This record gives sequence, structure tokens and C-alpha cells, in this order.
Amino acid sequence: MQISTDCWKAARDVGTGSKEEWLAAKRASEQEEAAAWAKQFDMPPLEGPEKALDWGERSRHRLMTAAHNALVIEGSWGEADWVELEEKARKVGRAGWWIDQRDAEGSDLVELLDAAATEQDQGTENPFR
Repeated sequence: MQISTDCWKAARDVGTGSKEEWLAAKRASEQEEAAAWAKQFDMPPLEGPEKALDWGERSRHRLMTAAHNALVIEGSWGEADWVELEEKARKVGRAGWWIDQRDAEGSDLVELLDAAATEQDQGTENPFR
């Protein structure tokens, strides 16, 4: 995630920490929010290299939130449509896939998930779901 110079300067003026400290605190806050969201909406843990898991989880949360805003809140989707999209998202378990999509528009998530139908991106299926 890149931050704009204006955002960093505004945050810097409020606190006395460095850019790295501010960014670390922001990522920790986003990680906590993403983990709580994943638990609340029964999203499975992601798979991949250890260093990619948190980034993938934050990317998934950000993209799913953007998609919900674009498709449900601002769009015409109903609950049934959204539940179907959530199910597709649960099947994509590779952290790298979510990281690769981090800059996508929320409205593009439908097509992205349809294209992610490969086993490589879907990860291990939970037989208890």
C-alpha cells in the first residue's frame, strides 16, 4: 500500500513518529480490522508464504469491502447476489491472488473471481463448509 505525501505529512504533524512507525501502526490497525472481518464473515485462512499472508488478508478485506460498496450499497445487488459472491471469494485461498488484485476496482471483483476458477488460485477446499 502506498500512502500519499499529503496523508503522511498530515499524520506526521499529528504525531512525532517517523513515516515507518506511522505506516507500521496503520498496517497493524488494518490487519486487526481484516482479521476481525474474516472471522465475522467466515472467510478461510489464506495460503502462501508466511510473509504474504497478512498482506493477502488485508488485500482481500479491502477488495471485498470495495466490492460490497460498489455492488450492493451503490449498485443494485441484493443479498442473494452478494452471498454468491462471498462463496466464490471463500474458494480463492491463495494470498498472492488477493495481493495481485489489490489495485482492482470493487466492481471488477465478479469477473476476477470468475477468472480465478483455476485450482492454483482456489487453494484447499474445506469439506466441512
